Amino acid sequence: MRAGTGAGRGRRAALAGVLGVALAAGVTVADPALAQPSPSANHGKRGEDAHPSPGPGRDDRGNGQQERRGNRHRAVPVKGPVLAAGDSADSKAPTGSGLRSALGSTVQDKSLGTLNFAVADAATGEFLFGSQENAPATPASTTKLATSVAALALLPADHRIATTVVQGAPGQITLVGGGDPTLTALPADQIKVGGAGVDAESAPASMAELARRTAAALKAAGTTSVKLAYDTSLYTGPLLHKDHDAMNIAAVTPLMVDEGRIDPRSPDEAPARVFDPAGQAADSFANFLKAEGITVQGKPAQATAGAGAQELARVESPVIGRLVERLLTASDNTLAEAVARQVAIAAGQPASFDGAAKAVTDRLTALGVPLTGVVITDGSGLAKANLIPPITLVKVLAAAASPDHPELRPVLTGLPIAGFTGTLVNRFGAKSGAAEAAGIVRAKTGTLQGVNTLAGTVVDADGRVLAFALMTRTTADPTAARAAVDRIVARIAACGC
Repeated sequence: MRAGTGAGRGRRAALAGVLGVALAAGVTVADPALAQPSPSANHGKRGEDAHPSPGPGRDDRGNGQQERRGNRHRAVPVKGPVLAAGDSADSKAPTGSGLRSALGSTVQDKSLGTLNFAVADAATGEFLFGSQENAPATPASTTKLATSVAALALLPADHRIATTVVQGAPGQITLVGGGDPTLTALPADQIKVGGAGVDAESAPASMAELARRTAAALKAAGTTSVKLAYDTSLYTGPLLHKDHDAMNIAAVTPLMVDEGRIDPRSPDEAPARVFDPAGQAADSFANFLKAEGITVQGKPAQATAGAGAQELARVESPVIGRLVERLLTASDNTLAEAVARQVAIAAGQPASFDGAAKAVTDRLTALGVPLTGVVITDGSGLAKANLIPPITLVKVLAAAASPDHPELRPVLTGLPIAGFTGTLVNRFGAKSGAAEAAGIVRAKTGTLQGVNTLAGTVVDADGRVLAFALMTRTTADPTAARAAVDRIVARIAACGC
């Protein structure tokens, strides 16, 4: 142990008891200077990366309801804060040689196959240790880190996605999609995100409320019967992701309700999706209008709203920071693609897969993130063609932790907490060999066939916040590969080196 590390260890130990109580109560303890996550972002009990064998092309999805229920209330040892200040005045970053010694044989586990990794000081962004850290690798869902950072860097903190209704031709109204896939048809008391309810800040916009506001405007004008059209012209390019399977992701359209789920109440992590999300949303809106006393003539038809059409009503999504927390914690592919298109629109690019990818990479370049070898073709990470080196991911995380970019904090607060939330709920358990890192690791998972990635932040034994990215390609059992990755992170957490 280096001289002067006792203070950091003492601070970490002192916070351990507080953290354990807070997490048991469903509260996240973090650096007070950082934005706090919404309850929905931190309470989601999803276990996407805990499933034994995701099928080809599946990213962080599966059928793990039985396992998740069994682990929901398990005790997990906690020994430090999920996020510390990383103050260089009273803690030091580990050395490269210290990390090499601490990691030892864990990075040679055969289950890892080919391993690319990088560890950096989150406080400064300085690279500390790694292997093939500059070599591009398949990122899977850690691509969402890039999407999220770009969105928060480009869009104002109060940015919300609006769904509107405008006056069309005489006797016609048009429902206009603005790109909010979280718009819901469910009553407020039935809305669940990651298995938990939502608060006022994270609650999605309501289709029923949009119908109420529209009906009020129509009745005020003396109208009780209309034809309904719906407009999906905001997006361009292909409707379907190249790896679309109608479960892990819906058709990418600017108008949908409950992310195109056939059953909006389904707890499945990869629920069945409707073929036509926009048509489903229009039908839902028509039914809500009828409940409000407005007759809808015939079936809703697709049309483009005229420029300058009078707005009758609108509802809006949560702010962009809450959307980012939700998409990261739950590894939400459909929401990630929608957020990527918001980046494209703000950047003046086409709202398509290609336009979003260009807008994201352009924004990362403006932030000074190294993009040598980077290939991004979507916003979610479902694409097997994506390539990102580990060094790029740790630089993205370091930017999110930088005091120069407080607008990026929702990236950190949205990361799943090891052993407790989101896609890490069933990892870092008591028998994993990585249990001591539970509660002090926050990381984004990524899973595709033969690919397991993990990138996030960890507080080391000296109280220093480190950013890490581990990327594997292996033929080993996915559960074994993920456990091997977790053991590496646990060694990083234990490092006072």
